[in-house]
Amino acid sequence: MKKLVMGVLLINLLAACATQKPAVPVSETQPAPAAAVQPATAPAPAPRMPAAPAAVAVDPLNDPNSLLANRSVYYPHDVDAVQDADKPAVRAHASYLAEHPNRTVRLEGHADERGSSEYNLALGQRRAEGVKKMLLLGGAKDGQIETVSYGEEKPKASGHDETSWAQNRRTDIQYNAR
Repeated sequence: MKKLVMGVLLINLLAACATQKPAVPVSETQPAPAAAVQPATAPAPAPRMPAAPAAVAVDPLNDPNSLLANRSVYYPHDVDAVQDADKPAVRAHASYLAEHPNRTVRLEGHADERGSSEYNLALGQRRAEGVKKMLLLGGAKDGQIETVSYGEEKPKASGHDETSWAQNRRTDIQYNAR
């Protein structure tokens, strides 16, 4: 019987130790002074919100969402006229150059590997000159633009199929470092 009573007491003791009492806030354990007078204080200043970051002017040439990010004009086989799909980008470059007279570009004309080297050099030059004409009509100055033809010498794609040739028939708009 003694063992039974001791076992029950031990279980109750362990159960009492395992039970956690809820924490009582300090304000409830200490009664508030009856007639305590609080000194008048100025209201705390409102927390200051961090200032919004200053708007940083981003050069549209560095904005990947800008039309100016498109710096290649593509052509069908044996064509040197700027296609309708590329005209908005060329116009955007013209406006940019007109607004930034200190900027200059080099227009690099390219052709695919079909045709003789001489023919492709001439075709690449006509393509670069066509883009130059559009830039000038859009407000750029002649002194801002240089043209060069690489013909078939600097392909973007190295394949010998229509997909590669389509990438190689282009004029690249290269902005010069300031």
